[in-house]
Amino acid sequence: MRFRIGYGYDVHRLVADRECWIGGVCIPHDKGLLGHSDADVLIHAICDALLGAANMRDIGYHFPDSDPEFHNIDSKILLAETVRLIGTKGYTIGNIDATVCAERPKLKPYIPTMQETLAKVMDIPVEDISIKATTEERLGFTGREEGISASAVVLIYRNFF
Repeated sequence: MRFRIGYGYDVHRLVADRECWIGGVCIPHDKGLLGHSDADVLIHAICDALLGAANMRDIGYHFPDSDPEFHNIDSKILLAETVRLIGTKGYTIGNIDATVCAERPKLKPYIPTMQETLAKVMDIPVEDISIKATTEERLGFTGREEGISASAVVLIYRNFF
């Protein structure tokens, strides 16, 4: 069995007149995340971690923001395609450990729904997805509520028989 670990990080600016999608869930908030797609910062970090672990570059390479096909796309579609892509190299997801950094909105009540949503998209058990939420104690761009960041570490594996 061959194991590989990947790390992903993403950040998006908070702006008015956008929905706030995090972990495949629309979170009620007075601002949303700005991006070419739905700007789901958590899913983007997970995609980068998965692609990196499989040595398949990054989310921008596979789903460029210069391509109109991906304009306002639901990031769950990008995640499903990422799982398919790593599968073409024989990889399966072992587990995911992710952290979202935001002063607001408070994410704790939504984490179980995020886990269920992501598990369904990736076709893995909910218990293989850990999502944590933190703040930066009002420091930096996330502390000033200018944006939200997310990071993810993933373990993927390939069976050799």
